[in-house]
Amino acid sequence: MNKIKILPDNLANQIAAGEVVERPASVVKELLENALDAGAKRLQIDIELGGRRLMRVSDDGEGMARDDAILAFERHATSKIKSLEDLSKIQTLGFRGEALASIASVAKVELVTKTADAEAATRVFIEGGRLVDVKDSARSAGTTITVRELFFNTPARRKFMRSEATENYHLTNIVTHYALANPKIALTLTNNGREILRVSPAADLRERAYQIFGAQMIESLLKVEGGREFVARVSGFVSAPRERRSTRDGQYFFINGRFVRDKIIAGGLLEGFRSVLPHGVYPVAFLFLDIPFEELDVNVHPAKTEVRFRRSEAVKETISEAIRGALRNAGILSDAKPRADSGFGTTADLGFENQDQKPNAEDRLPEQNKIEFQISDFKFQNAAPSEAAKTNQTGGQNQSPKNRTGENESRENRLSENALEQTGAPFGEFETAVYSNDFETEVQTRLGEISPRKTETDEQNEIPNPKYQIPNREAVLPPTDSAAKIPKAIEPENLSSAKIRPVSQLHDSFIIAVDNEGLLLIDQHVAHERILFDKFRRAETMRKIESQNLLLPETIDLTPAQAAAFDLVETELENLGFALMKLSGRTIAVKAVPTDLPASEVRNLLAEILDTVEREKFGGARENLRDRIAASLACKAAVKINMKLTAEKMQWLIDKLLVTSSPTTCPHGRPVILRLTMKDIERGFHRT
Repeated sequence: MNKIKILPDNLANQIAAGEVVERPASVVKELLENALDAGAKRLQIDIELGGRRLMRVSDDGEGMARDDAILAFERHATSKIKSLEDLSKIQTLGFRGEALASIASVAKVELVTKTADAEAATRVFIEGGRLVDVKDSARSAGTTITVRELFFNTPARRKFMRSEATENYHLTNIVTHYALANPKIALTLTNNGREILRVSPAADLRERAYQIFGAQMIESLLKVEGGREFVARVSGFVSAPRERRSTRDGQYFFINGRFVRDKIIAGGLLEGFRSVLPHGVYPVAFLFLDIPFEELDVNVHPAKTEVRFRRSEAVKETISEAIRGALRNAGILSDAKPRADSGFGTTADLGFENQDQKPNAEDRLPEQNKIEFQISDFKFQNAAPSEAAKTNQTGGQNQSPKNRTGENESRENRLSENALEQTGAPFGEFETAVYSNDFETEVQTRLGEISPRKTETDEQNEIPNPKYQIPNREAVLPPTDSAAKIPKAIEPENLSSAKIRPVSQLHDSFIIAVDNEGLLLIDQHVAHERILFDKFRRAETMRKIESQNLLLPETIDLTPAQAAAFDLVETELENLGFALMKLSGRTIAVKAVPTDLPASEVRNLLAEILDTVEREKFGGARENLRDRIAASLACKAAVKINMKLTAEKMQWLIDKLLVTSSPTTCPHGRPVILRLTMKDIERGFHRT
């Protein structure tokens, strides 16, 4: 008896449906692509119960004749390709001929279509892959496909469908993608009879982005234009660094008009923003790539959301170059090399694109200061700096941007400091100044004090003394052994019972402290984040809500996908101290926020919550949802890095941290404290 058999067509179609029809959004994607390939200029999408009950896509495209309408539901029936050569240069969104056959095998499908010169439209009804009826119908030119009862004949697949909120999110997300990719078309999306999205034909991508995301997003967009011949042409928009996200959900990628999810494009985008955005945050991006068809293979995934590049690294570099060009045009990056006597900040502040371009130690000293001096002029003591050093730190030419506390102090840090005060931190009229030993600043300051500008005669008569010549930093401080491998993350039970005492701050970002066992490094931001997280979760459970009313309500325009997510998290946000109100369309008003949250962070926080609480997370436990919202809220309200703290504030942070539920990890799982024990220190100095 033969073991190998040919599968029946209906069974083969259901197997194919498992690859093509992942969820209701997959169905809408295939129907939208067919409509666009048919030349549609107006699209109407209707969904009910997250696509479980109904999905309907109507278009004004060219329509089909009766024979084609029936044949379209056969497997591998397509009008897009005719030969093997066509497969190597696909110019349409659809081409496989599997979509309609796969959808019809697991749903009840009705097709009504008419060409411009036909006397009547054709209605085709298929149930579970079986042709039920074909007859004349009434309709103007175009096509309407209605899909009902998805997975009605495959209970196992239907059982694994997600909640209505989850499916609605994915449906609105896919429609948003194709609305962006085709600004010339008019598109309307309704959900359970309520209009979710309506856009009229737009002049360009910027206008379409305005229709979907609102004016506030448009103000932060930078135009991208670039590319290489025979590799890729890149166009679109990216957000300025001030508009950032904690996930990649604000990134939309298209290749030759096709929506894709691709790591190469995402990597090129991230490379373009290297040294501009900190690790863990992402820009908003609408990137369109036009790539020669022979350089691209779109036939690598049944859903056509993945592609393969012939020269992937060249494509990645092209994207990165175009992004950096946009940042340079906006003045965010500079091509010019900074002057040697300018202030030094981060790599992004200076405009350096990679670590190799950083100035070396010799470049950091002004030319007139590269002279000999007496070693005795330097006193390396653990004390406050000299008056000249203080002047240099606050107003001198060579100060570091991160140490400036005057007019350049960011509003974000001041608001974060208010959040620290509101959580119970001690504040007094007198604040104890805590200084870190900034060797480089001291060198430059002392050189400036003892070394007036020399005349040409002085230089000719001077006898150099090699013993005291210090032309660069390396001559002052020889290379030292790295202690990178010594500090370790610690467990809560390993924290000593003795009081932890703060000593100083490292770069205004990490608290240096000591206890009986040795040295501790504490990340001030994530430490405060853990404190606030426990406070929010405790307050939410006990229903002790502390809110502050905003002087003027903050209005926020949501994207269609965010509007779907908002319906799910609205109650949880109100439990955490928000007062929210729905306005017309997709606009909401924020009237009050939790006491610890700076008003300037409200917009970014809500965008982060609505963008991350999605996909399968919608179907998760309510407790997990509350934890994620509380973690996002704590992150926005916590003190920031590059923020100077007094000794009292550091001590308060340490004391509060030790009584939290998990003092050694933040709500996102990052370590809060690193330890350097006395044994490790002695071993590093070869004393054991």
